[in-house]
Amino acid sequence: MSSTPLAGADGRVGDSRPARRIPVGELVFALLMLALGIAALVGAFSIHVPVGVTVGPTVFPIAVSALLIGSAVAVLVGVLRGKRAELEEGEDIDPDAKTDWLTLVEIVGGLIAHVVLLELIGWAPAAAVLFGIVAWALGARRWWLGFVIGLGLALVVQVIFAGLLGLSLPWGPVFGWLGGMF
Repeated sequence: MSSTPLAGADGRVGDSRPARRIPVGELVFALLMLALGIAALVGAFSIHVPVGVTVGPTVFPIAVSALLIGSAVAVLVGVLRGKRAELEEGEDIDPDAKTDWLTLVEIVGGLIAHVVLLELIGWAPAAAVLFGIVAWALGARRWWLGFVIGLGLALVVQVIFAGLLGLSLPWGPVFGWLGGMF
């Protein structure tokens, strides 16, 4: 068999490859990240900044929003120019694997539980619940350890936020006594 290009009806030799399609998934991803970045930027400007504060609580959200918007625009421009993400050729990746919707629902449920519990029990216990649920959903053998590690990390973060940055996360009824120390 010959591997010569095919000639069309007009006699010209053409490319037999199909026309490029816009990668809808990558386009949706870029647009969602752009929308998220814009929403975060709008939210950052609605944060109350105390009078006399040099570096207020809006600096970090504005920086993250700017990075998110910049990254989303770069991905969007790349997608519209025809750049496609290369498929990973790692040996542990199965491109035909189905999405594990149950795990995704469990993790989203953990996020919802975190938001609901935030004001009720405080930030650190709510973060511990989120950490533990995610560890369980991802199949950790000792999932209960996720709650313990999550609580420890959350308390460290909370103390750093309160003590060093002067920002308060809700302490809640369990750790409210710690709030008086900062």
